[in-house]
Amino acid sequence: MSERLQPGDPAPAFTLPDADGNEVSLSDHKGRKVIVYFYPAALTPGCTKQACDFTDNLDLLAGAGYDVIGISPDQPEKLAQFRETESLRVTLLADPDKKALDAYGAYGEKKNYGRTYTGVIRSTIVVDEEGKVERALYNVRATGHVAKIIKDLGI
Repeated sequence: MSERLQPGDPAPAFTLPDADGNEVSLSDHKGRKVIVYFYPAALTPGCTKQACDFTDNLDLLAGAGYDVIGISPDQPEKLAQFRETESLRVTLLADPDKKALDAYGAYGEKKNYGRTYTGVIRSTIVVDEEGKVERALYNVRATGHVAKIIKDLGI
């Protein structure tokens, strides 16, 4: 498990397949701000709510200069099903090896109902135009999170 990122840290580079199997890299977004969010699993209630919230606010975020990328350990085929089922417009990337999840500190020990286990820590990292971490939010809630980000970013 890697350390959590802090503002000012360089955002770890990644290249991962999207829902259609096309490779997408963080460097593809250089010159734009990127909201990278990590979620446990496609087609689950909390993750669906969060992805739909990002999709509903995508035009607002894009207008303010932000791209949105969601990353989970799911396979591309499941992400494609998630995108189609929920009419999602955010870029969804597959990280089954958990390399990006680990590099961003979004995979590790969690506690749920008194039980400790290893899994995806719902996290959102805002990366600036230069590829540096602007904000690093860990253990976020699926519901209301997008509205909070928009408020915190002053959009």
